[in-house]
Amino acid sequence: MKINIDIDLSPKEAREMLGLPDIEPMQKATMKKIQEKIDQGIEEMSDPELLLKRYLPLGIQGIEQFQQFMSMAAKAATGKSNKDD
Repeated sequence: MKINIDIDLSPKEAREMLGLPDIEPMQKATMKKIQEKIDQGIEEMSDPELLLKRYLPLGIQGIEQFQQFMSMAAKAATGKSNKDD
């Protein structure tokens, strides 16, 4: 013997029937915050000054420090000292 039961419920009705909480307000608030962050990111990407500040927080000084670090690392790897300059 086979018994088939078809239940036609929306997701909201199924949650209510199973006693699950209604998370729709929380989901809407979260999606709104995510959308605001995305919009803010798009605005920052279109402003070259903000973009450079984000990727080069120390500006030219940061680039110079990185070059000095790489130079010292290369000299250490080849066995040269800073006195050889």
